[in-house]
Amino acid sequence: QVQLVESGGGLVQPGGSLRLSCVASGSIFKINSMGWYRQAPGKQRELVGSITSGGMTNYADSVKGRFTISRDNAKNTVHLQMSSPKPEDTAVYYCNADGLLSDFRRWNGWGQGTQVTVSS
Repeated sequence: QVQLVESGGGLVQPGGSLRLSCVASGSIFKINSMGWYRQAPGKQRELVGSITSGGMTNYADSVKGRFTISRDNAKNTVHLQMSSPKPEDTAVYYCNADGLLSDFRRWNGWGQGTQVTVSS
């Protein structure tokens, strides 16, 4: 079993900053990609960005230049630094990761989600 636990959500003013974190724990042998998705009310869940174990990143066009993903492989942790957020960034943010369990089975897991509200 693998658990992903997010933290750091909340209310942030437009133009401010907020940092989300996600820690993976459990019977993990290896984590390949870690990333963040978001879902706004009435909309489908969408990719915000992802990072490989080697540090290669991929971002949605809507957040490029404003959000930064980083990762600590030793701590099985991924962060999302949100700079200059906009009201349209308001959503529930979900952590996602995939890799191998200790018995070498593939796994893909989701966190429970953390609410981010951008408002003055």
